[in-house]
Amino acid sequence: MPPLLDGRIALITGGSRGLGLAIAERFAAEGAVGHALDLAQTSAGAQLPAGFSATAVDVGDETTIAAAMHAALRQHGRLDVVVANAGLVPPWRETESLDMAEWDRVMAVNVRGVAATIKHATPAMKASGGAIIVMASINAYLAHPRQMLYTASKHAVLGIIRAAARDLGRFGIRVNGIAPGPIATDALLERIRTRARNGGPAEQEALAALAADNALARLATADEVAKAALFLASDLASGISGELLPVDAGLA
Repeated sequence: MPPLLDGRIALITGGSRGLGLAIAERFAAEGAVGHALDLAQTSAGAQLPAGFSATAVDVGDETTIAAAMHAALRQHGRLDVVVANAGLVPPWRETESLDMAEWDRVMAVNVRGVAATIKHATPAMKASGGAIIVMASINAYLAHPRQMLYTASKHAVLGIIRAAARDLGRFGIRVNGIAPGPIATDALLERIRTRARNGGPAEQEALAALAADNALARLATADEVAKAALFLASDLASGISGELLPVDAGLA
C-alpha cells in the first residue's frame, strides 16, 4: 500500500511546535511534503521532518498568509492539504476581569487567522480539490469556568468549519475540524505551572485531575491528534466534510 499522503503538498500553520509539529511529522511519515508556517521566532531552530520547510507567517496578518500560499503554489504547482492549526490560549480569567485588548489579540489569531487561512487556501485548491483541517477544541462545544475568551473563539471556529464546508464542497474541498481535549503540550504545561505559582494545584495534581475526568482515565496525546489529522487529510475520509472530530480520551 502506498503511504496515505504519498506526494501530497501540505501547509500547516503553527507547524513548528506542539500539535502542528506532531502533524507535520505524521504527514511526512505518510509521504507528504510542504511547509510549516509559523512566527519567525518560533520557526528558528525548529527540527522539522524531511520534506517540510519553515515559512515565517503571522496568521494575524492576512498579507503574510496570502504570500505563503502563493509561494507554495509557485513552488509545487498545487496545494492538497491545509491545516489551520495556529492559535493562542489566553490565561484563565474571571468574566469581570476580561482584558479586551487580549480579547482582540486572541480573536485576530484564533478566528480571523483561521478564516484568512481558508480564504487564501481556496484559490490554490480549487483546481484539484483537497482537505482543509481546522484545529478547534472541546471548547468549540463545551464551556469551562474562566475561559470565556477561548471558548468564544473556538465556538466561532466551529461556525467557520461548517460554513466553509458548505461553500467549498462544490470544488472538491473538504473542510473538517479536530477538537482536542487537554493535551500535555508545552503551552498547556506552562499555563498549569503559571496557575500553580499563583496558588493553584501542582502540575502533576492538575494533570491527574484532567486525566481522571474522561473515559480512558488518561490524557489524549499529540500523536493521537496527528493521527486524526492524517485520517481527515487522507482519502479514508473522502466522504466526510463539515464535521468536528473529538480527540479527548472520552471527555465529552
